[in-house]
Amino acid sequence: MSIVTARPELIALLEDSRGAARMLATASTAHKNAGLAAIADAIEANIPAIVAENAKDLENGRANNIGDGLLDRLLLDEKRLQSIAGAVRQIISLTDPVGQVVRGNDMPNGIHLVQVRVPFGVVGAIYEARPNVTVDIAAIALKSGNATVLRGGSAAENSNRILVALIQDALASVGLPRLTVQTIDPFGRAGATELMTARGYVDVLIPRGSQSLIDSVVLESKVPVIETGAGVVHLVIDDSAPLEWAVEIAHNSKVQRPSVCNALETILVMRPAAARVLPAVCERLTQAGVIIHGDVSTREIWPAAIPATNEDWSTEHMSLELSIKVVDSLDEALDHIRTYGTHHTDSIITNDVSHAERFLAEVDSAVVMVNASTRFTDGGEFGFGAEVGISTQKLHARGPMGLPELTSTKWLVRGSGQIRQ
Repeated sequence: MSIVTARPELIALLEDSRGAARMLATASTAHKNAGLAAIADAIEANIPAIVAENAKDLENGRANNIGDGLLDRLLLDEKRLQSIAGAVRQIISLTDPVGQVVRGNDMPNGIHLVQVRVPFGVVGAIYEARPNVTVDIAAIALKSGNATVLRGGSAAENSNRILVALIQDALASVGLPRLTVQTIDPFGRAGATELMTARGYVDVLIPRGSQSLIDSVVLESKVPVIETGAGVVHLVIDDSAPLEWAVEIAHNSKVQRPSVCNALETILVMRPAAARVLPAVCERLTQAGVIIHGDVSTREIWPAAIPATNEDWSTEHMSLELSIKVVDSLDEALDHIRTYGTHHTDSIITNDVSHAERFLAEVDSAVVMVNASTRFTDGGEFGFGAEVGISTQKLHARGPMGLPELTSTKWLVRGSGQIRQ
């Protein structure tokens, strides 16, 4: 085992997590589900206390001008907490991945081989201004047999503190290790750096937050990282797109919750559809308060648009702003996505089967859609109960990560005295 700055108190915390992980690896599904039920009950029973602590974080966030997007992600109100508790309960109903057989066979000499899913062990997470992630990761990790070490950041310090305490009490109440879920927030930013170098103590690390945070973790971590990514999300509207679909999908993708990573950032409209589609799309977006950045062709149709810059095409606004470009062909749209996309989510509105199939085949993103809002890229919407994050990498996990994505595998070999010849 290795760690760059071996503060005894941090080493002790990580060793406690490894001990909890060993116990969880053999915990029954019923026992883990009891822990999840206790967590959901604890959240619902303590909504006023959680909201009060969250209010302190919101006040600090406003004082520090963190921006409307992060304030929205930071907010925990009664509705959101009820939804978080409901997501935990949904995880109870999902199949436990631990022990699932991936594949197997009998060798000619009689040895029986089987590959099964097993927990990673200790899962670390570094995130910012997302207290819901504290519960989401803890719950998914618990069901998949993993202990968690969380670094939630100073912006959500009060919210995360009470949530972790409630989770720990809930686990202890059903006889699961209290230290299944731990936070290193008291160690500050230095703790995050130490977590990134805790190879041998932490089995996998998941960053969630700004592109700069994710890049920092990916580049500096000595622990294996599952990379989540920023969402420069595209919607292509081709010349066969039904007007109502174009208006409603564009509006929902951008406006329903603009601060999240699956919110729309760029609309690409094929030129034959521009005059027919753009006035209604822009009118609906403008009525919702969206600031539109447009290229020259867009501004000819919608003069109120702000001139778009090259920087706009690669910007994740996390607010009520987006960019619109008129393209001459599907090839140009695909080239634009290849140039500026972040491999997160991209969608096309079309009644042309050949365009739909080309888009699905050629767009290299974690989630590729036809005639659907980009807001559906979400673990809860996909039926996972919650999500650890949305992976934009290609190794191990891609897209919304649920229970199976927090497992590895091992081979079980059963013989009867065979030796290799």
